[in-house]
Amino acid sequence: MFLRKTAAPAQLTSQQAERIRRIRRSGAYILLAIATVVFLLPFLWMVTTSLKSDEANLAFPPQWLPDSFHWENYERGWFGSLPFNTFLLNTVLITALSMLGNLVSCVLPAYAFARMRARAAGLMFAALLATMMIPREITLVPKFILFSKLGWVDTYLPLVVPEFFGVALYIFLLRQFFTTIPQELIDAARIDGASELRILWRIMLPLSKPAIAAICLFSFVGNWNQYLESVIYIRTTEKFTLPLGLAMFTDQYATQYNQMMAVALVSMLPIVILFFVAQKTFIRGVTLTGIAGR
Repeated sequence: MFLRKTAAPAQLTSQQAERIRRIRRSGAYILLAIATVVFLLPFLWMVTTSLKSDEANLAFPPQWLPDSFHWENYERGWFGSLPFNTFLLNTVLITALSMLGNLVSCVLPAYAFARMRARAAGLMFAALLATMMIPREITLVPKFILFSKLGWVDTYLPLVVPEFFGVALYIFLLRQFFTTIPQELIDAARIDGASELRILWRIMLPLSKPAIAAICLFSFVGNWNQYLESVIYIRTTEKFTLPLGLAMFTDQYATQYNQMMAVALVSMLPIVILFFVAQKTFIRGVTLTGIAGR
């Protein structure tokens, strides 16, 4: 009798706990579904707008789904009056050089902060992190004065050269990943007579592919979508990048939203393809560098 009386409440408690877990799991799924819909709505709006006619483009109230699909908007937008093939080549050139500059300039200080000893290294690293708190808009005017005196306006140099001087966020992320590599590997290489650059090239970089992939993706997206500094420094239409070309769909009297969205979707393809190709490596790099908050 005593055993029966004590077993019933324990079984009831287990059922309640399972029910609570199911409710929490269902709530989490519902919230994730709502968040997914919220994030997908702008993208779906871009897709449907790119397929609308010129008349439906300005209809009020707005139409979510077009009456007919106008795939020619992609051809009209890309091969119309604006040279988007030239804009694409310019964007690829600037993005490739900027990514190269980010990698070269961030790997070296990250390795030094992670594995080399120096006086006031902690203070220097804190000063580096402090630069992340300076808004980029504050430096726009001094940089423009400097580059204009150097004669770099209307060239790609103001967009590319600063990328070879390091990015504090990328240095921080790489440094965090380098500290997770066992010190025994580095000590063994030093005992064998390897220099610091050889250790970096032969040991650290091959083991840091996830972090480097994450940095490459961040750098690619940031430079591919660069608009503010491009619109400040580039004046000649033939030197424009894709974001500047997209802005040219807006004029004083009307905006060709359907063509703008069509070209914007095409310009997004490299970012989407790169993400899906390097998805596993990128997520692992984001996790191990501490961006995920672990």
